[in-house]
Amino acid sequence: MDVATLEGLPTGLTHRPLVPGDAAALTAIIATEELADTGEVSIEEADIVADWQRPGFDLATSAVGVLDGGRLVAYAEHSGADRADASVHPSHHGRGIGTALADWVRRTARARGASVVGMPVPVGSPGDRLLDALGWRVRWTSWVLSLPEGREVRPQPLPAGYALREAAAADHRAVWTVVEDAFLEWSVRERQTFEDFAAQVMLRPGFEPWNLRVVTDPAGDVVGASFVVVAHGEGYVDRLAVRRDQRGRGLATALLADSFARAREHGATRSGLSTDSRTGALGLYERVGMEATQTWVNRATEV
Repeated sequence: MDVATLEGLPTGLTHRPLVPGDAAALTAIIATEELADTGEVSIEEADIVADWQRPGFDLATSAVGVLDGGRLVAYAEHSGADRADASVHPSHHGRGIGTALADWVRRTARARGASVVGMPVPVGSPGDRLLDALGWRVRWTSWVLSLPEGREVRPQPLPAGYALREAAAADHRAVWTVVEDAFLEWSVRERQTFEDFAAQVMLRPGFEPWNLRVVTDPAGDVVGASFVVVAHGEGYVDRLAVRRDQRGRGLATALLADSFARAREHGATRSGLSTDSRTGALGLYERVGMEATQTWVNRATEV
């Protein structure tokens, strides 16, 4: 679907396809809305660049920006299958922009063969209230968790013969397999290609080898992995997975403790991650001392 089909904008606003050069302006919009909705900022420009550089994502036909004069004030994107994202600068809330973008998302997803499409919003936020009013249902709940200041995840001893280390380039496909296998146990979607995974992880702007951690079994096979970044002073574990037949041995806790420790070595003063109700992992993170600081829902609509 051509992004030019965005309809229903208030008089005086225009729209156009987004381009890579919009990443910084878009980061500022999302950050301002995050701060208003949750009291803190999580987004980094690297997050947007990494998403947009996926070979399987066509920015020109998958994202639309709304402009007030020459200033970008809102956007929406259909990231693929049933996933979408949108943001409106708080200074432009209440003007009908979000309604127009929600309609664009629904029609774009339908034109691409999806039967349902959803997006994450903080509970009780203007975006949550808008989608609720438009009839978008809650599919699942997500939590942002943090370690209280001064608290650490205790290092977890590994079983005999297991090792935890920085991932080497030769491990990257094995990491992809472990992470995708684990995530697809509860996520109803197609397997992400290695190339798209690499764009978001190993090719993410600012990536350094220490960001990717692995656990290997006595045979030397990768059976667990963690991807940790430092953003806004926080060591944030973006992905954490352990192969199904290796669970119950403390590998996830070991990876978590190691990831947060490595992030502290690289300047992080806080530690965090997010999980959702599909994974069943909330209890694990609470047991190691993490506390929920934000609650989000994924709201969806049939298209």
